[in-house]
Amino acid sequence: MRLTFAGFAWRNVWRRRLRTALTLCGIGMGIGAFVALVGFSRSFEHAWLEMYESSGTDLAVVQKTFLNTSVDQSVGPVLRGIPQIQTATPMVINMMAVTPEVNTLVYGWQANTFEFSALDILQGRRFRDGQQEVMLGELLAGSLNKKVGDTIDLQGGSFTVVGIYRSGSALEAGAIIMPLDEMQSLSGMTGKVTAFHVQLKPVPAGVSAAQWKQEAEDAVEHDLPGLRAVPAAERASNNQLVVLAHAAAWGTSLIALLVAALGIANTMAMSVFERTKEIGVLRAMGWSRWRVMGLILLEAAALGAAGGLIGVALGWGALHVLASLPQSASIVSTALPMRTLLDGLVMATIVGVAAGSVPAWRGAQLSPVEALRHE
Repeated sequence: MRLTFAGFAWRNVWRRRLRTALTLCGIGMGIGAFVALVGFSRSFEHAWLEMYESSGTDLAVVQKTFLNTSVDQSVGPVLRGIPQIQTATPMVINMMAVTPEVNTLVYGWQANTFEFSALDILQGRRFRDGQQEVMLGELLAGSLNKKVGDTIDLQGGSFTVVGIYRSGSALEAGAIIMPLDEMQSLSGMTGKVTAFHVQLKPVPAGVSAAQWKQEAEDAVEHDLPGLRAVPAAERASNNQLVVLAHAAAWGTSLIALLVAALGIANTMAMSVFERTKEIGVLRAMGWSRWRVMGLILLEAAALGAAGGLIGVALGWGALHVLASLPQSASIVSTALPMRTLLDGLVMATIVGVAAGSVPAWRGAQLSPVEALRHE
């Protein structure tokens, strides 16, 4: 039976099955961390975009600083006076503890905001401005076992549940919405808001949608120095929570991948050492240094790719676990972009090749005579 180059590499990979299995576990854990954490941060970003698009938000007006803190609520009339803007509504968002085990997003809205158009009120009614009333997303209401008429404690205050709503966005379906003024009081932001969400007027004839939006952005920055108007897609990817989630995900994933790379490097180094005589025979049979190096790199790439497949499965499972936990269910989506899966597999293969490069080079440098004399 003739053994192909790829078959030869595969046979070498499985020659030490326990070591290979342990290495695959290490790679799988690293890629699993990458898929779960980066997948979580990307789905988190997608959920923000979905929320903006479903409500019809075109722009978010925020401070020009990287860490957007607060905007003076008094700029509302100036925003509404800009020719391109149809309406501008203030909002506050914060993360609060509902119970010792459950944290959720809490939104402060005005009772007449256009953002209610994206919600389907299943029970009860909207809250009233100036009242200690809240509305719960159906996911949160189910996990807390709350219904209309019940009360809920937030930051030391007691609020009556007046409505249960459904939303297509996970960030709203597991959240709380309360009157803006009550939210400002709880957050110590009286007179301040997180942002203004803006809807633009219909695009006039002869003007493109992109041009109309750009004119609105320029007008906001001209009339209100220190503030900027951010398109919904950019706001979804660059808001403070998403930026921090991306940074944490990549930082943790890189550490896990480094550990996986060390595991592959150790496995390939031991494999080369144990096969010194075999490499000498191959070199004596006419194999070039490049072919020997290619064989070892192929083995390392196979280890990386196989570990990547295991990692993708582990990461997918980890996302489903996170989505089932009450502490994180409101901000985790189990939808895993294909790009994240492909990134995981490609990264695992690259890590395998990179980790195997030094053992491959050392193996290729062995002379046939020295290798055959090795004991």
